[in-house]
Amino acid sequence: MSDLPSEHWARLKALMDRLRTDCPWDREQTHQTIAPYTIEEAYEVKEAIDRGDMAELKNELGDLLFQVLFQSRIASESGYFDLDDVADGLVEKMVRRHPHVFGDADKPDWDAIKAAERGDAAEARTLGGVALALPALMRAQKLQKRAARVGFDWPSADGAFEKIAEEAAELRDAPKERQHEEAGDLLFSVVNLLRKMGIDSENALRDANGKFTRRFEGVEDAAGGSVDGLSLDEMEAHWQAVKRGEAS
Repeated sequence: MSDLPSEHWARLKALMDRLRTDCPWDREQTHQTIAPYTIEEAYEVKEAIDRGDMAELKNELGDLLFQVLFQSRIASESGYFDLDDVADGLVEKMVRRHPHVFGDADKPDWDAIKAAERGDAAEARTLGGVALALPALMRAQKLQKRAARVGFDWPSADGAFEKIAEEAAELRDAPKERQHEEAGDLLFSVVNLLRKMGIDSENALRDANGKFTRRFEGVEDAAGGSVDGLSLDEMEAHWQAVKRGEAS
């Protein structure tokens, strides 16, 4: 990685050395304990992008880079790999995955390349290699896409709509001990419909969360800052007023 700006690279390494040596909290961390922070920082990067806040994006990318630095440092202490190894591996992988840029291929076969990289029994399976740690909606969509590639898919969205109605009825009629399973089936079916319609379920639900938050805060504002003491009918009236205000 001789082409990397060595001054910045060295400062990052020196920072991590100091924190790992002198900070009691940083010193006791492990791969497992900082993993939640790694995930959180990735989502904060996405949030900054959605807001179009470039200053915040710069900060959040720095926080995410720190997580890469931290994980690499912990691994190096056990002799597995260090930050240079991570950088070298990334360059090699990107070259390998872009044969149309660095080779003579017309276009890349992403699935074949990834399968060859993994080289394990799981990747030989249609659903192999879909990360277990992904958010549930995102993982459901990826599993469905994999199955669709081999023809296991509804011919149109009509079948997906019907499946949702079927699963909703099964959840409604399910005994208590079956409700968890049937609820999962219903959610999986909704994700499948959205996939057929070209809608990303994770983003759709995230936007719905934002809309609900915005509208409920509008209800609170209309009620003088708090909904305490309001009846459901009164809250619903404020809710509808907020919706009408958004549409006007």
